[in-house]
Amino acid sequence: MEGGWPFEGGFLLCLTVSLLVPGRSSTFTINCSGFDKYGVDPAVFQTIFNQKDFRPVINYSIPTQVNISFILSAILEVDEQLQLLTSFLWLKLVWNNPFISWDPEECGAISKLTVTTENLWLPDIFIVESMDVDQTPEGLSAYVTSDGHIVYNKPMRVTSICSLDIFYFPFDQQNCTLTFSSFLYTVENMLLGMAKEVWEIADTSRDIVRTEGEWELLGITKATPKMSVGSSLFDQIMFYVAIRRRPNLYIINLLVPSSFLIAIDALSFYLPAESENRAPFKITLLLGYNVFLLMMNKLLPASGTPLISVYFALCLSLMVVSLLETIFITYLLHLATTRPPAMPRWLHSLLLSWASPRTCCPTKLWKENMGPGLTPPHLPGPKDPGQLVGKELAPREAELSGDSGLTSTQLAGLWVQFSHMMDTFLFRLYLLFLASSIIVVIVLWNT
Repeated sequence: MEGGWPFEGGFLLCLTVSLLVPGRSSTFTINCSGFDKYGVDPAVFQTIFNQKDFRPVINYSIPTQVNISFILSAILEVDEQLQLLTSFLWLKLVWNNPFISWDPEECGAISKLTVTTENLWLPDIFIVESMDVDQTPEGLSAYVTSDGHIVYNKPMRVTSICSLDIFYFPFDQQNCTLTFSSFLYTVENMLLGMAKEVWEIADTSRDIVRTEGEWELLGITKATPKMSVGSSLFDQIMFYVAIRRRPNLYIINLLVPSSFLIAIDALSFYLPAESENRAPFKITLLLGYNVFLLMMNKLLPASGTPLISVYFALCLSLMVVSLLETIFITYLLHLATTRPPAMPRWLHSLLLSWASPRTCCPTKLWKENMGPGLTPPHLPGPKDPGQLVGKELAPREAELSGDSGLTSTQLAGLWVQFSHMMDTFLFRLYLLFLASSIIVVIVLWNT
């Protein structure tokens, strides 16, 4: 098939097309004489432009090879509630049009031209996970080389589905997929390949990422599975995009204040158990922690139960337990200083076995170890229990309490000492549980 072309600009513009027997090589040459002097005349490419509605192949049994690469230039948003990733890509598509070729030496060394995409056949490549309509700007151009290769670059704002696991928030890493495929051409008509190696895509994307926001790019890998739809088989390239959250914002605004509050709560055990300020102080801390959680709630994921939420609930529970412990110890001290009940023998024996001789032994042992006239440490003297409540004990303090052989003052002293011992025991148990919980949470975050 041969066709003549009109003469314009004083020089010959022609496209000579010679088709050989199907299955053999074909030659399509554009005469570009004068391109370097008079510019490109669109009439030279008009016949090619008229074929833009058809896949540019000589033999329709041969599939068109479309090579893909992209640059991930920004991670704009990750929506944990809707499970969406919004990113910005520069997509590059490369394919061959066998109807376009010219000799650069005849064109003043012109080996590449730009042509608006509305005059070219474009492959219908789309992202399978995309949830938005393609918003590619109009009027884009593509590079056309002298050997018929077409290079098409276009910017894309992509909102894609991504399965997000927020359990390890804010130290989480996410793996999202971007799957490129054709929705019209099967493997008999179109095959997909790589315009760049995947490591080049990953390195370039890391260097060009312009966002200094919440997420950073870790790497990009790929797979090339086939997609079967009924009896049709489509070629596709699946890219796995690994991203990691920058946790600094959440460490400063969530973890550090929470750790300070729980540490102050633990240190409040060093306030004297007899002090009237210990319980109000713990109540104030508990209220402050609740206000802190309400103010910082907007920084937490809107869906799911991340590990940090479990950590906050654990800290809140420990503060409540700490307050209950203070209430219990205060009750014991009040009971000991007003009307101490008889101490059960097993509790008395337990107190004697746990405490040192200087703190819980009978008066005879106190005198043997400390000398006469001295009262043991941590055990109130004859008037100490009364001083705890601002008044003296009733005259019963000189009487014996049942068969125990102890006066009311000594019995009150034992209950006071038992209260202090329980306070110390519960404080150590509190610290043990707090340390164990923090270690477990840290280990889970590190894994």
